[in-house]
Amino acid sequence: MSGRPVTAEARWSEPLATRVTAAADLFEHRRIVVVAAHPDDETLALGGFLQAYHDEGGDLTLVVATRGELAFPAADHAEQGALARERTGELTKALRALGAPDTEVRWLDLPDSGLADHERELTDRLRPLLRDADCVLAPWPLDPHPDHAAAGRAALAAAPITAHRWSYPIWMWHWTDPVDSAIPWTRAARIPLTPTRQRRKAVALAAFASQLRPGPRGEPAILDRSMLAHFARDHEVVFREPREDSAPVERFGALYGANADPWDTRSSWYERRKRQVVLASLPREHYRLAIEPGCGTGALTVQLQERCDRVLAFDPVPEAVAAARAAGARAVTVAAVPADMPADLPDVRADLVVCSEILYYLSDVDLKETVAELVSVLEPGGDFVAVHWRGWPAEAPRDAVATHAVLTEHPALRTVVEHTDEEFLLHVLRRS
Repeated sequence: MSGRPVTAEARWSEPLATRVTAAADLFEHRRIVVVAAHPDDETLALGGFLQAYHDEGGDLTLVVATRGELAFPAADHAEQGALARERTGELTKALRALGAPDTEVRWLDLPDSGLADHERELTDRLRPLLRDADCVLAPWPLDPHPDHAAAGRAALAAAPITAHRWSYPIWMWHWTDPVDSAIPWTRAARIPLTPTRQRRKAVALAAFASQLRPGPRGEPAILDRSMLAHFARDHEVVFREPREDSAPVERFGALYGANADPWDTRSSWYERRKRQVVLASLPREHYRLAIEPGCGTGALTVQLQERCDRVLAFDPVPEAVAAARAAGARAVTVAAVPADMPADLPDVRADLVVCSEILYYLSDVDLKETVAELVSVLEPGGDFVAVHWRGWPAEAPRDAVATHAVLTEHPALRTVVEHTDEEFLLHVLRRS
């Protein structure tokens, strides 16, 4: 690990203070699986969080890809075996120091310093271990250590679509310049640590004696003082890793298959209040034709019909279409038709488009094409309404803020209403 230029901890102070201000909302998850390339990665990057999550009673599993036997490449076979056994015991001691001795640890025993050559196998072996996870935490897939990068890519590929995905950097802190454009600061979040958890983390790190002392041939310690300085902070940093592809229709089909109203649209106060705010924000009393993609069960559709001559609502899930039709069965002005976006938009001209909690599920390419299609069917002077929950669904490539930015920056749209609620974001934009 020696011979490369290193970045002093002091150089990270400014970007950490100014660019990592969001809090990571990890404690809401029932079951978290942490993937590590080597024993000690989890303690370095997440030792404080692991304590807190365990103390909160969370269900935690740690998956370690290798035993770290090649930390010192010149070691012979016997020395590698001894180091693997030692590092295995060190992890047990570290978890005890963190107050989480009952953490389930799954060892995959893949070759250290060779994960990139076994990435497909690693992905396949991770899939069943991650299947029921609400959240997956894995090494940053662009970490400069190749084992970490491979483990990160494999974990993200293996994570189920229902799982939130986060990554943690390790050697980035030591080998990357803070101004490097690859660092995803916009997706960074911090996990604050109390002084007690900082101290317990330090004790846990001290358990990895094999990494703190010189190697068998006098090689420099892997975790020297300058490296450890990056992990003595009063917070830990993780990066959200959103999916790149649009959420598959099958995912929503499964939700409707399990529950006729997956989002509790008719009885939840959040949903009812959101619809009331949407309706109150419509600048005009009456519209000729509204288009509502992704109408779901039609809860908003039947209220829009009171303000419109006609509402054309559609959804790619047949069960949702059936529910929307039933909801507006007595209203001949409501047409719910099965369709997908962006390819199946109707060939009409509308003066109102309403997108409620649908656009953030689209990939960057699909979002751009869908917005272009919706704007093209919206007549000049027509209104485009977008409302999205301010959380971040596991299946979504982006959150509400990033999604609405695509609309507010569109050259043919200007904002006429903006409402930032503690739970949702609402924009009404008018086509020029």
